[in-house]
Amino acid sequence: MSRLLAAAARLPAAVLIALVRCYQWGVSPWLGPRCRYQPTCSQYCIEAVRKYGAVRGGWRGLRRICRCHPWGGSGYDPP
Repeated sequence: MSRLLAAAARLPAAVLIALVRCYQWGVSPWLGPRCRYQPTCSQYCIEAVRKYGAVRGGWRGLRRICRCHPWGGSGYDPP
């Protein structure tokens, strides 16, 4: 039973990571390199979700995407 609960707890993070991977494989190649940061915003989101979980990591990823614009920062920015 505890294995089932542990798997259910990891499900939201796995879904978020799968959505970002779909973006990386399906949409990103058509748009070309746009991110001003290293790691890229999508990779940052994956790392943040793995490190902090679905809610906090997803929030950090969303904040990072909002910072990635021509007047925002740039450079190395780990999660």
